[in-house]
Amino acid sequence: MLIQDIERYIALRQSLGFKLASGSRHLRAFARFAVEQGDTHVRSATARQWAASSSSPLVRYVKLRDIVAFVRFIRCEDPAHELPLNAPYPKSKGRRTPYIYTPREISDLMEAAGRLRPSYPMRRQTYATLVGLVAATGLRLGEALGLRLGDIEPEGILRIRDGKNGKERLLPMHPSAISALDVYLDARTRVASVDDHLFLSSHSAKISSCMAEYTFRRMVKLAHINPQHGVSPRIHDIRHTFATTALEKCTTHKQSIGRHMVALATYLGHCDIANTYWYLEATPVLMADIASAAEALFKGERP
Repeated sequence: MLIQDIERYIALRQSLGFKLASGSRHLRAFARFAVEQGDTHVRSATARQWAASSSSPLVRYVKLRDIVAFVRFIRCEDPAHELPLNAPYPKSKGRRTPYIYTPREISDLMEAAGRLRPSYPMRRQTYATLVGLVAATGLRLGEALGLRLGDIEPEGILRIRDGKNGKERLLPMHPSAISALDVYLDARTRVASVDDHLFLSSHSAKISSCMAEYTFRRMVKLAHINPQHGVSPRIHDIRHTFATTALEKCTTHKQSIGRHMVALATYLGHCDIANTYWYLEATPVLMADIASAAEALFKGERP
């Protein structure tokens, strides 16, 4: 009974667009453990016992969080399930401080791609274009690597078919990004491959995220970009840089900020605008602007 309820919950969440990759694994493992204990419903003690065997406090927290989400769903049908609250595990860690790249560093990274070992013909051009595209659009790495040749619409519109939670969106690009992508496409369409992904690996197939991140770390070294305050530069931080730069260009007028935030959240593919508001605290420039606006408001002035 418990296993069937969990499978039904997973199927429902996934039909709504949630990938639930780690969550489904956790719930299925918990269901097997609970059934072995003779449980037909979620018991707080069983949930804590199962989570306690995990490798770290954070993993214990995540596993218990997934169970809590399931229980909140199933208790609408069967209140016999126990909600395992107040467990002795810490809350999830806060967001990692992003590394915000300067325009010069983005250029240095693209130049560094040209010094990568040419292990296959288009390796250098592929990674230079990948970095440039993410910098110009704020794409997630997975979204960029998932692009296919047919996803480039007329007039420089990108179609993101498999965004986070399975959402699809259209992204208009700046003319400079369109021109750079056209140059890359001219070379890419000459590559003989049955795989139609925009960016190809040495095996003429989609580049894995692990390989992209590995190569990017090599590019960081070649570009001589050093960590700041212990924050190591990642390729995902280029997306953060895009978002914070977009916000820095926004005026401090309340109505303008509101429209800008909604537009940016839509462009980035955020399901919750709270994820976009997080960028307000990501850079000293943004914090200084917010502080200035707040001080002007306190003094009765128009920011």
